[in-house]
Amino acid sequence: MATTSTLPLPPTQAPLKDEYGGDEINALILDPGSHSTRAGFAGEDTPKSVVPTHYGVRPDGHRLFGENAIHLPRPDMEIRNPFDTEGLVEDWDTAARLWEYTITSRLTGARSAPTPPSPAKDENGDVSMDAGTEQMQEEQEKALAEYPLLMSEPGWNPARARERTIELAMEDWGVPAFFLAKTGQLAAYANGKATALVVDVGHQNTSVTALWEGMALKKSIVKSPLAGAFLNTQLRHLFTTTTPPIPLTPHYTIASKTSVDAGHPANATYTHFPQPPHPTFRALEEDRVLLSFKESIIQTWPGPGRLDQNLDAARATPPRPFEFPNGYNTTFAVDRYRPAEPLFAATTATTSSSSGTSPPATKPDDTLPSLVARSLQTCDVDARPHLLANVILTGAGSLIEKLPERLQADLQALYPNPRVRVIASSGTVERKFGAWIGGSVLGSLGSFHQMWVSRREYEEFGAGVVEKRCK
Repeated sequence: MATTSTLPLPPTQAPLKDEYGGDEINALILDPGSHSTRAGFAGEDTPKSVVPTHYGVRPDGHRLFGENAIHLPRPDMEIRNPFDTEGLVEDWDTAARLWEYTITSRLTGARSAPTPPSPAKDENGDVSMDAGTEQMQEEQEKALAEYPLLMSEPGWNPARARERTIELAMEDWGVPAFFLAKTGQLAAYANGKATALVVDVGHQNTSVTALWEGMALKKSIVKSPLAGAFLNTQLRHLFTTTTPPIPLTPHYTIASKTSVDAGHPANATYTHFPQPPHPTFRALEEDRVLLSFKESIIQTWPGPGRLDQNLDAARATPPRPFEFPNGYNTTFAVDRYRPAEPLFAATTATTSSSSGTSPPATKPDDTLPSLVARSLQTCDVDARPHLLANVILTGAGSLIEKLPERLQADLQALYPNPRVRVIASSGTVERKFGAWIGGSVLGSLGSFHQMWVSRREYEEFGAGVVEKRCK
């Protein structure tokens, strides 16, 4: 029988075909974000596991993951997030546990305990359990040893964090092969584009990445804080400044409610908690109400021109009704355009909040058209027309109604001569999970096998191999 060479593979050599099963690789795709973490198998249309990135912490330090755990009101549970405001991992221990939970809870299942080996006896007939116990622990710890793993990362992820990621995958999870790809790259692949300008509107950040023939141009990657979380601050200000002010009441505080006419005070019975949940829990539940509001009411003024130049036309549009969890309901006309306007006109952003703290100042360079312009400035002049003809809009934050139309109008005003085309999938799933879908496409390609970083390469070259292989 033929034997496989034990020599480590050089970085330019493709992994051996039988090492990962040839074209039958059952690779895992993991797309971690600051709002949710997505996981699934390569070749599938959507991620089978979508888990909130927020998690609960009990006083004893016990961590709770998943929708059911973190949305249950408990008096002693604090809500945290392992990511910082830059969209980078801050708490690696929790992030590792969260990512593993995302995969094992829905995809691979918890690894069953291996059968212990027969205990060995020493010369006196005594049984030593150390070797068997260590072997069992090692087998149990390598939860993903059967699956190559492709992970996404933000384009500004530092080198140390990239090395930490491959160390986690290889050392703690025992994956046989690994690859790290930028979210902008994957979103472009999901749209079948190798050359594109990707505008990714996420939860904490909005980023723009230029790709040329499949390679992300590092110098082109720019980002701003005008994203989903920023829109939440704008909505909170809107609710406190309307007449009358609208109290933001989460679902868990409502015991019962009765219908009332539009604009009339709510008629609800509120749940009494002997010990109220932690303030971070209430903030999380308030954000769920804001998310529902964004999905059904918020709209971008489609242009051409800014909202403040078209107020009469905006007031003439039919208002939209919304019912809050406590039963209070009202309609929103021109106000539904205001929260998203700072994405295109920085001067319209709220500069104060009801909490007494001031949100970060919005800079003109942070708007979507300015991000695109800043990214293009770093690219070769001859490449700019090709990039402008393939502007891909992705990310859950991009699902605001009429956002693609406004971006198209503003970019066309900035660049009247080249052809500008904003590509935004009409499907919610394709935009929301764009990076994951791109990873699913990439990980299922037979031609991608040579790109995997194998365990042999990792053992030979160390964590630094990720910088050489995953560009």
